[in-house]
Amino acid sequence: MSHLTEQRYPNVAELVASARELTAHRPDLCVLRQVGTSRAGRPLHLLSVGHAHHAVLVVAGAHANEPVGGSTLLRLAERALMERELRTDRSWHFLLCADPDSAALHRTPAPRTLLDYHRHFFRPAGPEQPEWSPSVLPPDRLPPETRTLIRVIDELRPILQVSLHGTDLGGSWVQLTRDIPGIAEPFAKSAAELHIPVETGAADAAGWPATGPGVHVMPAPGTEAAFPSLPDDARQSTWHHAHRYGGSTAIIEVPMWASDLVDDPAPHPAPGRELRFLAHRLSRDALLVEEILQAALSRLPQVDGPLLRAARWAIALVPGLAADWLQPPPPDATMAYVGSIDAFSRRLPLRAAAMLLRVLKEAQDPEAARLEEVVAQWSDAFAERFRARWVPLEHQVEHQARTTVAAVRHTRVAGD
Repeated sequence: MSHLTEQRYPNVAELVASARELTAHRPDLCVLRQVGTSRAGRPLHLLSVGHAHHAVLVVAGAHANEPVGGSTLLRLAERALMERELRTDRSWHFLLCADPDSAALHRTPAPRTLLDYHRHFFRPAGPEQPEWSPSVLPPDRLPPETRTLIRVIDELRPILQVSLHGTDLGGSWVQLTRDIPGIAEPFAKSAAELHIPVETGAADAAGWPATGPGVHVMPAPGTEAAFPSLPDDARQSTWHHAHRYGGSTAIIEVPMWASDLVDDPAPHPAPGRELRFLAHRLSRDALLVEEILQAALSRLPQVDGPLLRAARWAIALVPGLAADWLQPPPPDATMAYVGSIDAFSRRLPLRAAAMLLRVLKEAQDPEAARLEEVVAQWSDAFAERFRARWVPLEHQVEHQARTTVAAVRHTRVAGD
């Protein structure tokens, strides 16, 4: 019943078709139902496996540019059906795609290079992201995808929510809203067996306590953020919503392309100087994208589409983030940490440029040719700097699935 007969990421329709196949195969254990509707009217589906009282919720597709989660979700559903032990005291619930509208805009069937990946790139602005919108919007303005996810959490009251994420280039790491003792060892073992580096200094978890290499526990509310300028706060996201029912959330990241430069724990010899350089490069690159945007803006027929909103959102983050990086670095800054900031400083303007390029090409704007050359150069430089190597899709999925199962097995339930 494998869904990885082709080495490509399935689209939402294929995910739903596979879920229906599982339900038809085991109707005694599986239920597939629509739990909500997107802004554009697309259905949001939940696949449930098993009948045990304690629930595990697995969320895929929260970020459309991180497509591995759909394949991992199907792998986990198959395992829950085949391995009775996994559903003896846990029922499994799978939100097939948290943001189907964005999934329709980002296409990554089988990229060969980082440039291929960015040709059809889309990641919505922060207020439009299902998991992140509660951190930047008041409750009455939350998008329907977010309201659906919150309703599902309220209904299931999961002991553990697992959000399946990914990174374009780097290593694997885990973020936890509460510590899960025992997860670090199986996570590290899986990564080693599948030749996936562990990202020990992930910028996404900068300043968070670590319980093992690449395993980070979210600081308590009120703790000062590592990058104060960023408007979104993970502690206000849907990841924390499970806490009101005694549950917690694990966010499992796995790379599409691996870099063996992201797991170097050695102290960086001059982190302050390097971060200043990265801040200036970030500002310079963002300014170039902004200049091209302003040159084309008066010619664009539509200036409020999702691609343009997302590009402008990304560019708007740059001044504050560059200022954050000009502050004194952490005293224990490692090679891996500075490398992660380097990747972040390349990723943000490149994504904005890629989304703007799609807008300009559709409008047949003369600035498109100039920007296309920039996107190609930045993609190649990113891959070359980090010595990118493709992680086979099977390995991406297997590592994410193994780590999810480890998180479930090590999550303690009151009364166990």
